[in-house]
Amino acid sequence: MKKLLKKILPKKIFTIYHYLMAIIATAYYGFPSKKMIIIGVTGTKGKTSTINFIWSTLTGGGYKTGIISTANIRIGEKEFLNKYHMSMPGRFIIQSLMAQMVKEGCTHCIVETTSEGIKQNRHRGIYYDIAVFTNLSPEHLASHDGSFEKYKQMKMKMFENLSSYKKVIKGKVVDKIIIANKDNEHVDTFLNFKADKKITFSLKNNGDVMVDNIKETSEGVSFELDKEIFNIGIIGKINVYNALPAIIISRIFGISDSMIKKGLLELKTIPGRMEKIEEGQNFTVIVDYAHEKESMTNLLQTAINMKRADSKIIVLLGAEGGGRDKNKRPIMGELAGKMADYVVVSNVDPYDDDPKQILEDIAISVEKAGKERDKNLFIIEDRKDGIKKALSLARINDIILITGKGAEQSMVIKGNRVPWDDRIIVKDELKNIPK
Repeated sequence: MKKLLKKILPKKIFTIYHYLMAIIATAYYGFPSKKMIIIGVTGTKGKTSTINFIWSTLTGGGYKTGIISTANIRIGEKEFLNKYHMSMPGRFIIQSLMAQMVKEGCTHCIVETTSEGIKQNRHRGIYYDIAVFTNLSPEHLASHDGSFEKYKQMKMKMFENLSSYKKVIKGKVVDKIIIANKDNEHVDTFLNFKADKKITFSLKNNGDVMVDNIKETSEGVSFELDKEIFNIGIIGKINVYNALPAIIISRIFGISDSMIKKGLLELKTIPGRMEKIEEGQNFTVIVDYAHEKESMTNLLQTAINMKRADSKIIVLLGAEGGGRDKNKRPIMGELAGKMADYVVVSNVDPYDDDPKQILEDIAISVEKAGKERDKNLFIIEDRKDGIKKALSLARINDIILITGKGAEQSMVIKGNRVPWDDRIIVKDELKNIPK
């Protein structure tokens, strides 16, 4: 019925509906975001990791903090996985979560703010104080009529709304702040909005906050900032970008560098983000949400940097159906074909589309990159069987990358949503491997 209505009714009707629902939800739960410092994080990649780093450093500095992200939701120290199959849950859910945060004494809340969420007015009634821009690249365009410009404009709305409401908490006016990645070519667009403070961070260009001496290890990353050494307990150089907003925001709220360092290092796991799965096996297994060009490139490059001379990289990947971006399928296939030693192509979320066609779209590009079917390329529709195959290929010191879903709690096949968690499946299968 919903699909039929979308076809016959003007888009404006749905926009009005979403807007009204947001206003009703906000009023019903008593405008909770007016009672906390709200940090919005938007961009194409790194949002969930950035949010968790901010949570960890603010929490370590004594601020009770809540988060709403693609992977997980936290209310202070309590954490549960995002079960809604939406990065930015519906309006009533968001407002309910924030009301619960207020009730339990949270002073800060960090909200992952997506283009799709903004398009459906889920950001309405969220009174932002700090807007963080991670990066922007041409992904997730299917729901924006294939237009990168429309996609960017949706992201901009969070920044447009930043100064629309002057918040006072405990008698003090809250500053409006923009924090932006200067290494992204679109940064000036997001710095162009009104704010009390604007702070840029960078690994390459002349940002307000800059790092150097970045060193990757199999356990994490270290880097130097203002002559201080910071360490991250999560692998991948890309996480330096994700950690910098946490340092900036924590300093704004008076947290010492020593406490920030402690907060960064204590965050050992972000669900489904460069998450290592350990069951005593003699090879490395990483579950990651990577599902488009740049995140897949970063993940594969991290694996290459970690691997020993004689070890192999095995990657499992797929792509979504349901009208999601089809153009990324051959791109990801080519990347996996070139950068990994073995490729297993399997389901992610086919929705109502033909899973075999999705897998074939990817597999053809893997072949063009030099892989051969049933030798170092395997097409296995059932994701559990695909994971089992990837694990069976591993030898000592190899690196297996299970990509595309991260910590998502369900998979949608032929309109049916089934419970799913890559991490649990991987753990169960690893237990069955003889030690």
